[in-house]
Amino acid sequence: MKLKTARIWFWIVTLLLTVCILGSAVPSVLMLPYAIDHFTNHLGYPSYFLFFTGLTKLLGLVAILWPGFPKIKEWAYAGFVFDLVGAIYSSIAVGDPFSSWVVILIDLLLLVISYLLFRRIYSGAGTYRSKLAVQG
Repeated sequence: MKLKTARIWFWIVTLLLTVCILGSAVPSVLMLPYAIDHFTNHLGYPSYFLFFTGLTKLLGLVAILWPGFPKIKEWAYAGFVFDLVGAIYSSIAVGDPFSSWVVILIDLLLLVISYLLFRRIYSGAGTYRSKLAVQG
């Protein structure tokens, strides 16, 4: 895949991922009643943790969308993997049907594609390793 094509696909996939992540981050940060109910009553987590998870999702999106800082982007991608895998596990653990957590799988797929395209862009441009060396 050419570098220009990879960049175009990166932004398409990453913006789709952003919309998906915002769909859960914003209600969490705003502590909307339906988000609290799902998080506490359905999944069994404490309500104070909801704001924290929403805030970290927003910060992760900023890290991924902000130009530069490839090492921070790596950490943000890793954080989203933990978040999404944890969400899938939590949903399965409470007995939700596949139809309830398939959307999270789609988010995880978008995340993986975005990450692979991110790696392709930085390694293809010859800047990824040099930026990591400077930041590391």
